[in-house]
Amino acid sequence: MTDTPIKTRREGGILEVTIDRPKANAIDLITSRIMGKIFQDFRDDDTLRVAIITGSGPKFFCPGWDLKAAAAGDAVDGDYGVGGFGGMQELRDLNKPIIAAINGICCGGGLEIALSTDLILAADHATFALPEIRSGTVADAASIKLPKRIPYHIAMDMLLTGRWLDAQEAHRWGFVNEILPADKLMERAWELARLLESGPPLVYAAIKEVVREAEGNKFQDTMNKITRRQLKTVDVLYGSEDNLEGARAFAEKRDPVWKGR
Repeated sequence: MTDTPIKTRREGGILEVTIDRPKANAIDLITSRIMGKIFQDFRDDDTLRVAIITGSGPKFFCPGWDLKAAAAGDAVDGDYGVGGFGGMQELRDLNKPIIAAINGICCGGGLEIALSTDLILAADHATFALPEIRSGTVADAASIKLPKRIPYHIAMDMLLTGRWLDAQEAHRWGFVNEILPADKLMERAWELARLLESGPPLVYAAIKEVVREAEGNKFQDTMNKITRRQLKTVDVLYGSEDNLEGARAFAEKRDPVWKGR
């Protein structure tokens, strides 16, 4: 459909999701709910292995919350859909890799969406900020996540002043993995997605659950859950064909064939 604010494209086990709301790709309640359904379906489809999220056009990835929609009645605490704002931040058991391809301005809730992904690629002209302070609100998800991802004082600088970072500084502080020329951004995103598509999905799922579990727990508590197979994804992995396949492929000096079971 041409009038949907979110475009999707599938190739094999890869799903590309594009925010397409001219002029700036801002997200209102309806768009957020659509995104939630897309990422819920992505999570639940065993034939999909990895997703890419990007924005349409050369200028904006996403500036976050649509303030014009808010002025027209969208409540900031309204129904964002199954995955919370942007469809993935609060989506439970989203245990597949997601790549953000930042093609331009990435700020506010747009940066919070990027922080919800696993790998962030940025065009060399991309910029990043948390300008909520200037509109009298709090960047809630970023206030939780960013100080855990980059040095505390840099995160607080962004949160308290709303200042902008270029792609080079974002890379220097470690929340951007790679910087690409704009015309190479999606090519690299798909190259990386194909690499992940070829990897072991049950291992990816276990990695993501372990990382989430470890965020709020002591090291030994999380290790105990792993060794006792108290995490669902770890239990599935340790009893899987893929777990045996990895060992067999190593012993037989061949590439493993992952089946996701």
